[in-house]
Amino acid sequence: MTITLSRTEWPDSGFATQVRILAWRGMRAELTDWKLVFFGLLQPVVLLVLFSQVFRVVGGLPGLAGYAGYVNFLVPATLITIALTSAMGSGAALLAELYGGFTSRLRCMPVSLVGALVARTIADVFRLAAQMIVVVVASFVLLGFRPAGGVAGAGAAVLLAVFFGWCMDWVFVALTTMVRKVQALQAVAFIVTFPLMFASSAYMPIAAMPWWMRVLSTVNPVTYAVDATRGLSAGVASVSAVLAAAGTAVAVALVGGLAAARAIRR
Repeated sequence: MTITLSRTEWPDSGFATQVRILAWRGMRAELTDWKLVFFGLLQPVVLLVLFSQVFRVVGGLPGLAGYAGYVNFLVPATLITIALTSAMGSGAALLAELYGGFTSRLRCMPVSLVGALVARTIADVFRLAAQMIVVVVASFVLLGFRPAGGVAGAGAAVLLAVFFGWCMDWVFVALTTMVRKVQALQAVAFIVTFPLMFASSAYMPIAAMPWWMRVLSTVNPVTYAVDATRGLSAGVASVSAVLAAAGTAVAVALVGGLAAARAIRR
């Protein structure tokens, strides 16, 4: 005997439902792996401590006296650095799903592949937010981080950094869908990440850089994000700086999202 279900008895799931279910799947997979949770939270703290010691001498450069210590200059930049490294992790997680056959199984179902990409980035945003909260608390306890903007300024800086990280996720998601090989992804991620990190205002004032790096920093979205988070943390951020950071991040996300949506269907 054959049983036939009408659409009202077995309705198709919408895009939002698919994203919600797949995002929860991604978050649950990360939360149930204690090693991933532990080392994921430890990594940004290690980066913060290392950078605070390696670049400590930079605190004596002109233009940093107003931050009352290099750590107050560094922590907002470290939030953006963590966003970049987390975005690399999003690409690696997506690559594991491609190799593990999960994406292939989705192709056989009435599931939006673009929705799967959106879910991947949303799941990683929650991990990124947890990392940043741990970093802010650790920098306050261990390094004497005292933002002039107070708790509200630090919270706003974290929110902006999380949004920036979500936008940068789309760059590495796009790279993953286009390259689809571990070695190639590692090489491309290195080429993309380190120039973005160091050809910016993250670790030293732009005025102290060589002229060609100053030129690169003016078109680097990381510079806009770092300046805005630093301003929010110090309580002196302008609306134009925040909008510039958000606008450049959205532009990057749009380009990456369109490229990923096209490549995932191949």
